[in-house]
This record gives sequence, structure tokens and C-alpha cells, in this order.
Amino acid sequence: MIARRQGGPSLKRNTMSSETPTWLVTGGAGFIGGNFVRIALERDPGVRIVNLDVLTYAGNRESLADLESSTRHLFVHGDIGDRALVAGLLAEHAPTAIVNFAAESHVDRSIDGPAAFVATNVVGTLGLLECARDFWRASDEPARSRFRFLHVSTDEVYGSLGSEGRFHETTPYAPNSPYAASKAASDHLVRAFHHTYGLPVLTTNCSNNYGPFQFPEKLIPLVIAKALAGETLPVYGDGRNVRDWLFVADHCRAILRVLEAGRVGEVYNIGGDAERENIAVVRTICELLDARRPLAQGQPRESLIRFVADRPGHDRRYAIDAGKIAAELGWRPEVAFEDGLAATVDWYLGHSEWVAHVLDGSYRMQRLGQVAA
Repeated sequence: MIARRQGGPSLKRNTMSSETPTWLVTGGAGFIGGNFVRIALERDPGVRIVNLDVLTYAGNRESLADLESSTRHLFVHGDIGDRALVAGLLAEHAPTAIVNFAAESHVDRSIDGPAAFVATNVVGTLGLLECARDFWRASDEPARSRFRFLHVSTDEVYGSLGSEGRFHETTPYAPNSPYAASKAASDHLVRAFHHTYGLPVLTTNCSNNYGPFQFPEKLIPLVIAKALAGETLPVYGDGRNVRDWLFVADHCRAILRVLEAGRVGEVYNIGGDAERENIAVVRTICELLDARRPLAQGQPRESLIRFVADRPGHDRRYAIDAGKIAAELGWRPEVAFEDGLAATVDWYLGHSEWVAHVLDGSYRMQRLGQVAA
């Protein structure tokens, strides 16, 4: 078992009152998880977070650098599949909630190596659920009533849409990639643990996220990095695949709202109401960068776009109907896509050192040094 606790001092159970919420956040050094940790700590000055992350290639401690001295954030290096570690954290910190972001999430990588996705997204989630169930069963009231297990999932479990319609919470699952299939399996396990054991669970299925700290293998940060370098911009197929884009801060606010008031056992779809073709997104990024940081020779970056062979099983269109979370919990996206994309481009321009460390791999060397210390 590898576990290195870094960040703030240990949040032992006997140091906090019964009214102080402590959350175990898994995958909290990743893109969405890291943004969630930061936003949760900003919005609720009383909450404490134990952040468990195995630090795969997509986990980046530099994204949490501003939390290193926080007494309300404890980072633990470890795997959700390490049941002894998870059980120990639950016993020590007695969290009122587990928020599970931990997942392998890149479709292309799942096509090349599906086993890692099954190991983390299915087997790892199962281990986390079993630990949560045992902890919840052993808790006294009112802790049992307060406890929640919130599982963060994706719209990709629903498959692909035609030119009409949107995904609803009742849309049948039809995953088309190994990644989507592994997330669908984890969703079913979460549902089964509620139905079979009574574990108080919540599930959210979100559309495509974008924003600060996203690893540059996904479309938007990849295009930003390549366009800044004046490199070719590869676009799958004809570029007309459609995604519903959701600014990551809006997603995090939705999760907080579901955690606060969502009905136990329910699923909530979270979307940005911002359908865009991939090629339109790429062209907009080119325009934003041309205006902010033109290439030396004055070449328009749109001329760098090249259409490449489509990936296997590429879903044509996703779109979320977020009517349920709007009606029940009053959440709606606050950030328009054009504003969010401009803010995202500006963030990457202003954080060139973070980007450079990711692109050259040095963030992983720093991580290894920290873990070994």
C-alpha cells in the first residue's frame, strides 16, 4: 500500500465537531475533481476535504499548489481500489460524503487499452462502494442519515444521438466505447448498492467539460497548445461531431447542489445547453488566439486545421436535457460557451508554466519526488 499524506495536517475525527462536514473526494487531483475541491473550499468555509488520488498521468499536484498550506485540505496518494487504505480513511475522518471523480476518462486511451478502464472504473468503484457500505452500516444516527455517496459519471453511457433529441435520465444505456462501457458498469453498481443495501447514493451524468487545468489530450486544451505552437490541428473525420459543452465551474456548482439537496437514489443529468460541432469549436479557438497572440508570420491559425481519419466508433452527437436538475434543484449553467471558451483560452495563456510542465512530462517527475519523500 502506498499512501503519502501531504498538504495540511491530518484531520483526525477527534479534532472536529459533529457539525463539521468532511468529504472524501476521490480523483481530486484531476481536471474536474481538482476544480471541484477548489470551488467547494471557497464556497463553504466550514467543509474539510480529504483528497484521495492515485496520480495517474492525468493527476497533477501542481493543479492544487494553492491548497498546499490549507488546513482544510488533506491530500492522500492512493488508489480507490486499495480497500485497506479507503477503509482506514473512512474510519479516521468519518466523512459525511464521498464524491467519486476517480476514473480513467479518455476514449482514445480506452480503445488502445481497455483493461485499465475496467480496473479503475469498474473494479475500483466496486471497492470504494463496499468500503462506503461497510462504513455507513457501522455508523450511528444521525451520521447514517446525513451520509451521501455521490458518483460522477458521463453522458457517454447513453451512446450516440441522431440529429434530434437529448439524453434524459431515463434514456437506455448504450455505451459505444470501452470507456463509456466501464462508466456504465460503475453507474449500475452504484444503483445496485442503493437498491440492494440501501446505501444513500446520488449519480450525476455530465456533458463535455472544459476549463482551467484540463489535461491537453482533450479537444480544447489540445487545440490551444498546438495552435500556440503553430502546429497542425488534427480534427477527426469531417469535424461535424456534436458535443454539449459545459464549463467546469458550472459542473462543480451542480454537483454541490446535488450533494446538498438531491434525492437519494436519483440520477441528475448536467449539461451546458451549448451544442457545438467540433470544427466550430476549433475555429473559434483559432480566432481567439489570432486576436490575442498572432503567429509571427501572420498566418491565420485556421489554415493549420487538418482532417484526419476518424477514431473507431466515434459517437456523432451528444446532448443533455438538464430539465430535472433545473426543476428540482434550481441549477442552470451560468457561463455561456463563448464566454467560457474565451476565459479558458486566457487561462492557458496565463499559465504557460503549468502547461509546459504537462507537455514535457516534468510534472510527473515532481510528483514522483513528492510521493517518495
